This record gives sequence, structure tokens and C-alpha cells, in this order.
Amino acid sequence: MISVVARRFEVHPQTLRLYEREGLVKPSRTQGNTRLYSEEDLERLGFILSLTRDLGVNLAGVEIIMNLRHKIETIQQEMERFITQVREELGKRKQEEAIESSRALVKVEGHGRTFKAEKR
Repeated sequence: MISVVARRFEVHPQTLRLYEREGLVKPSRTQGNTRLYSEEDLERLGFILSLTRDLGVNLAGVEIIMNLRHKIETIQQEMERFITQVREELGKRKQEEAIESSRALVKVEGHGRTFKAEKR
């Protein structure tokens, strides 16, 4: 509910409505049209208020910062996926190299013949 969130963050409900109109927060709504703020909405609101209160950033600046923050998070997720893929590929290559090394050790060449190690 908007009144509960307004009290929690010590802002006027109109401030929260303004942030919603500006697209800075997007609470869901009940069937009765009451705003429901998720934990993510509350974290976002806290960040917005720290920008405006502590750093004096205006709403246009907040929007730019929030967009940049979202882009950075997206890039970080893409990098994590890429790193995972690279690690998987390296693991496969190391495994293939280990198999090839094992095969090379098992083969003993002598006088034109190849001998294989016996299983024990």
C-alpha cells in the first residue's frame, strides 16, 4: 500500500505517485487498484531516494542512472554466461587432451608394431 511505503521511506504519497508516473517504480496492482510494492520495488525506491536526498540528483538524472544501472546488470549477466561457456569449453578441451595423452602413453611402438597396455 502506498501509505505504508510512504511512511516507511518518509515521503509523501504524491512523491511515490510521481515516481510511478515517471516510470521509476512500477508497483503491481490488486483487483481493487491498490498498489503492491515488491521487495525489488522497495530496493529500487531506496536507491532512488538515496540519489535524490543524499546526492541531490534530479529525476531526469535518476532515470539516466537507473537505465545505466540496468544496462550494467545486463552486461554482467551476459559476461557471466560467457565465462561459464568458456569454462565449459576449456573443461572439454582439457578432457580431450587428457584422453589423447592417455592414448599416447598406452601405445608403445617397437619394430613396426604397436602394443597396447593390458588391463589389470
